[in-house]
Amino acid sequence: MKKEIIISGFGGQGVLSMGKILAYSGLMDGKEVTWMPAYGPEQRGGTANVTVIVSDDRISSPILSSYDVAIVLNQPSLEKFEPKLKAGGILIYDGYGIINPPTRNDITVYRIDAMDKAAEMKNAKIFNMIVLGGFLKVCPIISIGGIEKALRKTLPERHHNLIPLNIQALEEGEKIIEKA
Repeated sequence: MKKEIIISGFGGQGVLSMGKILAYSGLMDGKEVTWMPAYGPEQRGGTANVTVIVSDDRISSPILSSYDVAIVLNQPSLEKFEPKLKAGGILIYDGYGIINPPTRNDITVYRIDAMDKAAEMKNAKIFNMIVLGGFLKVCPIISIGGIEKALRKTLPERHHNLIPLNIQALEEGEKIIEKA
């Protein structure tokens, strides 16, 4: 198994954190991983993205020009990365951030209304975990146990009390993702 993933959206949406948690979770599950963020001043409002590769075998290069999975959280990201998705790939988008939905018919498209669910749960900071939960439903490359271990490793200890909320957000994401 090898999945080449791009996650992209506005800075502040938790794109880089989502990629980092995904990569750490892969490590916790004994996989080979790469994590390559791309941002500059975008980190606080412009477009930011991260490339994550999770594989059972060694990874020869973290540099990618096409992807198996694209998780896009805003319109500029959709326009940039939809064409770079491999035929047969998976595209996941948040309904809140996309005005013109994906148009390709050689990929599987999923919509997740994570922003709405985060508002319903009264915590905007769990938006990215809701999206990650939806991703894991359609592409189960890592375990929830791996994510919990990764959260313990990546979150400062003073925030470990938020781990149950993050796990709940993952579970909500699994429930609300749907084929577009």
